[in-house]
Amino acid sequence: MGIIKPTNTSVESFKGLHLYHAGFSNCSMRVRIALEEKKLDWTSHLIDLLKGENLTKEYFGINPNAVVPTLVDDGVVIIDSADIIDYLDKKFTPGSLRPESKKDQQLMYDWMYLARDNHLSIKTYMYGNVKNGPNMKRTAEQMADYRQRQTFDTALLDFHERFNSNEGFTKEDLDNATAILDDCFKKMDERLKDNDWLSGDSFSLSDITWIPQLVVLKAANYPFENYPNLEKWKNAIIQRPSFRQGVLAWLPKMKN
Repeated sequence: MGIIKPTNTSVESFKGLHLYHAGFSNCSMRVRIALEEKKLDWTSHLIDLLKGENLTKEYFGINPNAVVPTLVDDGVVIIDSADIIDYLDKKFTPGSLRPESKKDQQLMYDWMYLARDNHLSIKTYMYGNVKNGPNMKRTAEQMADYRQRQTFDTALLDFHERFNSNEGFTKEDLDNATAILDDCFKKMDERLKDNDWLSGDSFSLSDITWIPQLVVLKAANYPFENYPNLEKWKNAIIQRPSFRQGVLAWLPKMKN
């Protein structure tokens, strides 16, 4: 994905870094943490997902998936949180967030893409387990409009078709999502048994990619107690100023 040409050309006149994001969005959290780690100035465009502000014609013209986040850098539009944080780290070189060795850099990308590839499993688990899941459902009118506009990501369209149907997610859907997440966190826990970070010897983009998953899944009561090595890793990250400013500042009532 990465850089795209928006149909809403108004953003092409933007100067500096602009971020379209939502407070309780794990993908948005990734970008905010990276921006804080890099000590970059940015302009906030907060999107209320429950009000459907991501489903407007104007926002579809900025991000054809109608999801957050979207970064606009001097008029250049970048979508997909993994691509955004990689873009930021490559362009703004001070305070590198990647390991030095090629081997560890490849490991970093492996972790990042694993997180990106499981995003629909995260959404399925969240939408199926959080108390306000029904409030996330879209109206028939919203779905009809979304169906017409969403031509960019057919898997995401299918996800919303199933979630907003009368039947909703099946037990098999939830079991499959849970199994994928269990496998991911088992691999993480094994890596963190003898390492402080997911790739290399220091905090990197791979850690930034994964820590928001713990934040949002906590709200759905995911059993992180099954993965003891994650605890030390998580505690080290939540003490960082970038976590406080990039996550907690947007979730004032959140408790660790």
